[in-house]
Amino acid sequence: MNDRYLERAKERIENPKVLAVVASKRARQLARGAKRMVKTADKEFLDIALLEIAEGLLNYKAPKKK
Repeated sequence: MNDRYLERAKERIENPKVLAVVASKRARQLARGAKRMVKTADKEFLDIALLEIAEGLLNYKAPKKK
């Protein structure tokens, strides 16, 4: 895992649990063939997902509390 990407992604999504879920879901999508939203030489899906989050290209919507 690229520590620079992780630190930048933490600035966008401060909650570590939410960041882990969002990054892992996106990495899974990439592994299944989803198109990258960033140009990078990285081949690790988690690194690509973290970079997408860090660049502000990937957002999440928290479910409403009942």
